[in-house]
Amino acid sequence: MASSFRAFLVNDLFGDPALYVALPWERRALLFDLGDISALSAGRLLKITDVFVSHAHLDHFVGFDQLLRVLLGRPKGLRLYGPPGFLDRVEGKLRGYTWNLVEGYSLTLEVHEVHSDRVVKARFACSEGFFRLDDPAPHPFDGVILDEPQFRVRAVHLDHRIPCLAFALEEPVHLNVDRAALEALGVPVGPWLIDLKRTVRSGAPDEHPIRIVSTQDGRRVERVLPLGVLRREVVRVSPGQKLAYVTDAVNSPENAEKIVKLAWGADLFYCEAGYPERDRDRATSRFHLTAGQAGRLAAEAQARRLVVFHFSPKYRDCPGDLLDEAMAAFGRRLVG
Repeated sequence: MASSFRAFLVNDLFGDPALYVALPWERRALLFDLGDISALSAGRLLKITDVFVSHAHLDHFVGFDQLLRVLLGRPKGLRLYGPPGFLDRVEGKLRGYTWNLVEGYSLTLEVHEVHSDRVVKARFACSEGFFRLDDPAPHPFDGVILDEPQFRVRAVHLDHRIPCLAFALEEPVHLNVDRAALEALGVPVGPWLIDLKRTVRSGAPDEHPIRIVSTQDGRRVERVLPLGVLRREVVRVSPGQKLAYVTDAVNSPENAEKIVKLAWGADLFYCEAGYPERDRDRATSRFHLTAGQAGRLAAEAQARRLVVFHFSPKYRDCPGDLLDEAMAAFGRRLVG
């Protein structure tokens, strides 16, 4: 089954946390945490529509300025999500600069501050000097912070001596295209398949027309088929895929319960593993997970694959120790 989420860590195991997730069918991307993102090209940064920030420690939020600089002057909007206090953090970043020559810039930031029971939202428009405009009323928080036909993002609050968000990216159903069936219908592959999948996910009726545009012998050829035919003959539906992202949390019973529930059955689980077991007390005092704890949480959550990251620089000479401990606790080989 082809992967719906093309995810990769922006930095190495010791670098700042930042997980880039491309959504091929949408030609867009999501970013989980906003540490140093200098390794990402401008092209990749411009695809980002939503940024999910676990907390505003420097190594998780220092990339904000770089992303903002690339997006300035672009006809684009960006949504950001973070824990309590996040609106003030974003506003503070923006107020650190002078915005007297941006009247024609259309970039707008929509910032969501996620509390345990509500989500508070504000808008910052570049053309208005990024003046903060708060929504008049908060929205109830039921665990889901972004819900679209193609996917949803859930969040939970973990304890890092401050509230720290962990996230799960979930696909309701996974849609594959049977290429042999396409060939039998005499229909070419092409960008129109993106529209087909989007329309199937929307629940459109069978008679909905799908336009199939291709080029043959240098000529533009257009064909129209009803959605019902393509849905029945070409589209294969399977359970949706799931990605979980957890970083910066102490291994308390409450955190562990939340993490296992969030990551339950994840196809891909990204989990911090900052310390080896021999330094478990240090990890606890710093409110971080050990590699062994990460592996055990992944096993308990019945995750299919585990990727560990966010290693403490103290162990730069022995990354294999952390990888081995995580793998032993998880019970299978790691990804990456």
